Amino acid sequence: MATEVTIQGIDIRHVDIRINGTAPLIVHKWSEKAKKEMLDKQMKKAKTGRETKSPQNDYEESLYKMDDGKYGFPAVAFKAALVGAGAYCEFKKTYLRGAFHINCEMVEIVGKPTMREDMVRVGMGSADIRYRGEFKQWSAILPITYNSRAISVEQILNLIMIAGFSIGVGEWRPERDGNYGRFEIAQECKK
Repeated sequence: MATEVTIQGIDIRHVDIRINGTAPLIVHKWSEKAKKEMLDKQMKKAKTGRETKSPQNDYEESLYKMDDGKYGFPAVAFKAALVGAGAYCEFKKTYLRGAFHINCEMVEIVGKPTMREDMVRVGMGSADIRYRGEFKQWSAILPITYNSRAISVEQILNLIMIAGFSIGVGEWRPERDGNYGRFEIAQECKK
């Protein structure tokens, strides 16, 4: 005797959620020079002498630029923040990773970057100066696709509020003992 099985399909929906930064966003894209140095080290190539530091060049290379010339930030950072926020409301990370997606590689950051200078510790505790981009005031729209049978838009909004307060994005965010890269929901979302 055959058993009939009914499989309930997924219900894919889309929502755009605007967020506003509540703390400055510090960006630090890997420069081509840093990537080349890492590759050379892995390939056991001889080291060349240190280049003269160029604060302006370091600052410009720290920014994520999109194809249209606008500024962006990796969408995966926002997804990681939302997935990390699940720990505060008893969602499993593996569950959240499949329940929603942010539909782009780069989320556009609306704001004007400025150069910041920071003293940092590297390697064996030696100090260095870093020049990075900072968006003191910023906003973004997160284009989210989700399975409404797995997660509701209200739960996604809750994850965004928690992530913006407790996790953050970028350098020196709350998740990494900092206070930067925090955000909140800016307005009603479009369904």
